[in-house]
Amino acid sequence: MSGYDDGMAVRRAVLGDAHVDRAIDTTTDFTADFQDLITRYAWGDIWTRPGLDRRSRSLITLTALVARGHHEELAMHVRAARRNGLTVDEIKELLLQTAIYCGVPDANTAFRIAARVLTDDGDL
Repeated sequence: MSGYDDGMAVRRAVLGDAHVDRAIDTTTDFTADFQDLITRYAWGDIWTRPGLDRRSRSLITLTALVARGHHEELAMHVRAARRNGLTVDEIKELLLQTAIYCGVPDANTAFRIAARVLTDDGDL
């Protein structure tokens, strides 16, 4: 398997086929190189490394997204965290932790986004 194929396999496993299919279907000549980059680099080189399991990578990713205020990516990675085995309570604890270290306003927004996703997906 190539880095792209490995990356695509992990990307699909973590984000789900529907999300990846939407990303691929909306790829244009302008965005094609970026889609290739994230598939090869983020998913193929980083998410496939043996040093951390996917649960740990999801915890780190959620924390980083809250810390940086990347709320547009948070919903997708809450779903990914559930696919990677995190429980609703673990996600709640992570968000409580981010309130202290990342700030209450960002954690407040993250709780709102996570609650919407978990409710929509039938987890709450």
